[in-house]
Amino acid sequence: MTRLSLVRHGQTDWNLAKRIQGSTDVPLNATGRAQAEATGRALAAGAWDAIYTSPLSRASETADIIAARVDLGDPTPLAGIAERRYGEAEGLTGAEILARWPEGMPVPGRESREAVVERALPALVELAERHDGQSLIVVSHGGVIGSLVRHVTDHALPGPGEVIPNGSVHTFIYRDGRLELDRFNVGLEERDLFTASVL
Repeated sequence: MTRLSLVRHGQTDWNLAKRIQGSTDVPLNATGRAQAEATGRALAAGAWDAIYTSPLSRASETADIIAARVDLGDPTPLAGIAERRYGEAEGLTGAEILARWPEGMPVPGRESREAVVERALPALVELAERHDGQSLIVVSHGGVIGSLVRHVTDHALPGPGEVIPNGSVHTFIYRDGRLELDRFNVGLEERDLFTASVL
């Protein structure tokens, strides 16, 4: 059994402005760095074996900050967990997207949630099998984490309108060839949850 704690990167200026980022490489802002610090302090209550990150800079900087707090080496990039691609919607707000492509119209170049799962899930399964019995931190993105949560819970989570907060932690367990959700949006004050053994 392997524990994977998926962390959403800290805030960026586009997050603050409610603009879709997707594969656009937007860096963390000061709030995002503070969020990464807070998440790192909470995760430091546990014992971790490795840290992986999306190659996008907002995730990799978050991972660097967390790695320093939990006393791990440099995070390892993992291409399969990069953010969902939103095509022509990148840089736009929700209102701007609906104005250009009303509900039900396809957005040119937008990756489907199913396609996100098709690349992210095998990447995490391979990671879990390589680190059997260990605990991993994986820094990714809201679109990826949300797609995975929907997939493994048969769309029970997240609830309608519920977002994946910046700096949040979501714990998955891999066992018997299957990835399952253990805790959705673990509160950073719940530090004891990060100390639970996976053995």
